[in-house]
Amino acid sequence: MDDSIVKQQRAIVRKWNGLKDKHPAIAQFLVFFIISNGVTVLQMIMMPLLKYIFGFTPLVSTNFQIWPVGQNLDGSAYYIFDYGSGAIAGGGGGGLAYFLAVEITLFIAQVINFFLQRNVTFKSKTGIGKAAFWYFVAWLLISVGASAMQGLYKTPIYTFLMGAFGTSLGTALADIVTMFINCIISFWVFFPILKIIFNEKSEEKAR
Repeated sequence: MDDSIVKQQRAIVRKWNGLKDKHPAIAQFLVFFIISNGVTVLQMIMMPLLKYIFGFTPLVSTNFQIWPVGQNLDGSAYYIFDYGSGAIAGGGGGGLAYFLAVEITLFIAQVINFFLQRNVTFKSKTGIGKAAFWYFVAWLLISVGASAMQGLYKTPIYTFLMGAFGTSLGTALADIVTMFINCIISFWVFFPILKIIFNEKSEEKAR
């Protein structure tokens, strides 16, 4: 390896170590940010792929609309999980196939995220069973909340992108945009929660 590259790498390491010593909270957040973005990219690849695969199954024609809470502006029921059967139109549709593609993607991504954040970002020694349980509870609540919020932005995003780029490309772009928004919501909510879950001081105090 070129000496100049080695010197640059060593200089970056020194700066990073200096940042960790002077501003450990900022360094921790940066690591969390980098890992979270990597997991987000993984989700953006996995979700459309799984949705495409499930699209060849009868699941796409299986209606999945649960937990009605109030009404939309047009008077129709507002579902927390709104995945009507058939083709996606105006943000609805996709059926059980779309729901499973989203949830399987989120589950796999969060399993990866849990271990990376625990071992790399927070370097936590907390009990893995207890931490995993509370992480799962947090993920469950965040997933429900994020799904409920989709009703505010999902339909206009699909309507706009499908109108601008056509049904096929517009739907694919809308899938990515909605997943990205979901990831952003999870990102900002998860960081303070993980600081609590992986808080070694609280764990030592409990012992």
